[in-house]
Amino acid sequence: MTDAARLAKLSEVLGYPVEPELMKRRLERLLSRPDHVVLVAESQTDGVVGWIHAAEQDILEIGRSCEILGLVVAADQRGHGVGRRLMEWVERWAFERGLKQLSVRSNVARAESHPFYERLGYTRVKTQHAYWKHMR
Repeated sequence: MTDAARLAKLSEVLGYPVEPELMKRRLERLLSRPDHVVLVAESQTDGVVGWIHAAEQDILEIGRSCEILGLVVAADQRGHGVGRRLMEWVERWAFERGLKQLSVRSNVARAESHPFYERLGYTRVKTQHAYWKHMR
């Protein structure tokens, strides 16, 4: 919970600005759920330099799997294995839950992340459009 402000700041890198207090409330809700995991990477000098959020999904047509819902590493920390280690921890968490498939979505605009996932053994399976509707 003490890392909420830093997670919020890093969330801006993904294009999702969020107030620290709102991030804290989200963390409180998600960390209480056993089907979600949020992990942080810390540097001795810089504190939290990355985070990952994943969840177990049970989808009618696919079954149980793990989806990585968010991953971000501070720009000055990229290329040093931070993202890879966060992914490894989530893969271990998923394996321990008996989940045999992991998925991650990466915006087409984040071209630099695509080779990262491919180096980790992930295969691009489709391109899709994403739609949102804000409920009033």
